[in-house]
Amino acid sequence: MGSKNGLSLDRVYQASFALKDVARKTDLIYSPHFSNGNEVYLKTENLQVTGSFKLRGAYFKISRLNEEEKAAGIVACSAGNHAQGVALASTHRGAKSIICMPDGAPISKVEATKALGAEVRLVKGTYDDAYTYACKLRDETGATFIHPFDDPDVIAGQGTIGLEILDQLPDVDAIVVPVGGGGLISGVAYAVKKLKPNVKIYGVQAKEAASMADSLKYDEQVTLSTVSTFADGIAVKHPGDLTFSLIKKYVDDVVTVTEDEIAAAILSLIEKQKLIAEGAGAVSVAAMMFGKIPVEGKKVVCLVSGGNIDVNILSRVITRGLVTSGRNATLQIALEDKPGQLVDVATIIAGCGANVTGVHYGHSDPDTAVTSCVLTLEIETRDFAQLEEVRQTLKDKGFNLI
Repeated sequence: MGSKNGLSLDRVYQASFALKDVARKTDLIYSPHFSNGNEVYLKTENLQVTGSFKLRGAYFKISRLNEEEKAAGIVACSAGNHAQGVALASTHRGAKSIICMPDGAPISKVEATKALGAEVRLVKGTYDDAYTYACKLRDETGATFIHPFDDPDVIAGQGTIGLEILDQLPDVDAIVVPVGGGGLISGVAYAVKKLKPNVKIYGVQAKEAASMADSLKYDEQVTLSTVSTFADGIAVKHPGDLTFSLIKKYVDDVVTVTEDEIAAAILSLIEKQKLIAEGAGAVSVAAMMFGKIPVEGKKVVCLVSGGNIDVNILSRVITRGLVTSGRNATLQIALEDKPGQLVDVATIIAGCGANVTGVHYGHSDPDTAVTSCVLTLEIETRDFAQLEEVRQTLKDKGFNLI
């Protein structure tokens, strides 16, 4: 059953056994809210130990090192989740670890990694700079480098999620998986297709970091010059060699979602499922919500891969999500500067059942009449339909919306 890339079903089962006492078998939750003409289930790896699936691959890889390799120390580079997985696994197996992180990494992730027993070295620049530094460290010290995705043991560890899904939902039709470097989807697709070849596997990338989607399109590994997405867990410029070949073989399609779609998915997960997902973890749900994959009438599992989102970013994402789903809006109305205008506007908005959360009253720009002014209102609405009703009613009553 083995193959030249060192991956086999046997290896995935071995990983499952190795992880038994360390990783959680995370819940698979049926979600009536996301089920729309199909049955949607959420595989909650955001509730995994360390808040992400990365622990699985890192732990299995490190558990297979011999005493010599462990004594040489462990080095890894990561913007966040892999770092915590490696730190916990190394400490658990009695090895010292140094994690190289880009100096812009969220403080919460840096602190969490230190708390798990690793030494953190912050490297100026991006993930790629941290990677270069980590490789230099490996060459100089002879430490063992743990790659975040392009490694058969790491992939086998992530593949244990595939086994769990088949165990929890034997008649699953499709599994939707976030894709960065491709370690997670490679493992899941490999395990699932070997056992149930007719299950569809779909990958999802952020549109602003679509290195794997582009590589598949051109049938060669593409390196992006920049990636700009708040889904930092999948902001990878260049796909792995091993993961690229596995995805070509076992994955049915890779689609992309926009930043606004990711924000809307995070908001829905919080509100409807009481689950916190990071950007990278929510792309699978975003792809479902915005109809990027053909799953009508199917049993679908969305893999929510992680929940380590910086609280400051979360508050911005919620605001963005409210705007994209028509729940928060700003209206500008040109008013004649005469008594009673504000009362009329307020009455109309209240009549539509919307709520005013902010009012700014300013004099107009030089192009309009001297007597006019501009009223800027922030309002809360249920959805786009109610927002449209407010706009239309104001227009019908003769108000001029800018």
